[in-house]
Amino acid sequence: MSSNLDNAKNALDSIIKKSRVHLYKPIQIAEILYKNRKTQDVNDLTDLESYRNASKKWRDMVCMQFLGRVCTSSAKFQDNLFEKNAMPPYLLKNLGIENANNNGIVEAYIYKAFEEKHLQLENALAYCLNSTGNDFKIEEFLEQFWEQPGLKRSLDKIFEIVVYSLFEVLTTAIEVKVDIYYDKNQLNLIKEFSDFAYKVLNLSSTSKRKTLDAHFNRVGVTNAADRGLDMYANFGSVVQIKHLSLDEDLAEDVVTSITSDRIIIVCKNSEETVINTLLTQIGWRSRIQAVITIDELVTWYDKALKGTFSNILGKRIISTLANEIKTEFPSVGSNDFQKFKKERGYSKLRSEYWEL
Repeated sequence: MSSNLDNAKNALDSIIKKSRVHLYKPIQIAEILYKNRKTQDVNDLTDLESYRNASKKWRDMVCMQFLGRVCTSSAKFQDNLFEKNAMPPYLLKNLGIENANNNGIVEAYIYKAFEEKHLQLENALAYCLNSTGNDFKIEEFLEQFWEQPGLKRSLDKIFEIVVYSLFEVLTTAIEVKVDIYYDKNQLNLIKEFSDFAYKVLNLSSTSKRKTLDAHFNRVGVTNAADRGLDMYANFGSVVQIKHLSLDEDLAEDVVTSITSDRIIIVCKNSEETVINTLLTQIGWRSRIQAVITIDELVTWYDKALKGTFSNILGKRIISTLANEIKTEFPSVGSNDFQKFKKERGYSKLRSEYWEL
């Protein structure tokens, strides 16, 4: 093989390695190559502007089919795909020639990487589905993601699912209630803004109080793994989940990006002191309701799965973990992807160079 192709393949491998499980950028490359091979939408791979924006739509169509979501990163981050340190047009052209001459071999290579990452997720899902409260170990579950290079980049989402499952099941099992009501002296104001009170607050001049079941909710896809809101409760608390290192700038950014003064941070044991020190230094410690470590999570999981109330909590927590994995990664356990590969002709391709 030529050095030009080697350089292009090395660039592609680097992008795949850096990608999270969703593989947005590699899929975008695959769809550009597919359009170049099969349609008139991309005739010249060196003409970036002819496919820069259109390729995002092609990528999103595939992602919606197999992931149930699309990339929500900034336009600048998405366009980084075509910079010199990623996949510039001259390298993409080399991939295009190889791909067209071999019936879509590079496309197949990319989707094979996608499939392998999701097979690893299926193993994690199977661990949940095949475990009981007595044999499920949260450390073993998380270890699967630390040990698998293809999954480590998505550990933040798995960590978030682990925290959510415990918090939500415990909160609902305890049957926490949220009482919403207004001061009777503000009755005239309620009447004046009756539409607002009804539509937004679900209260009225005749319905002064409402009791809700307490719940935690996951926010969903975020633009970065390090900042922003991960979970919120309908009783005021918000949760920021960290498994990465936190520096002063990021600590300040995390807190200033959230308006709540009841922030819960979940972090590695080794990060607890650093986080507390940093938050105190920048004057935001008063806004933190609690800092919870992984050790505490493990203890709570052990109590829930094997303790006095395991008969109430065990199955619910494991079931919630499994359901959240399915929700976060809809392609896991789906046969649709195999149909997609067959329709595209990828299943028939073989190549030692592309390791298919």
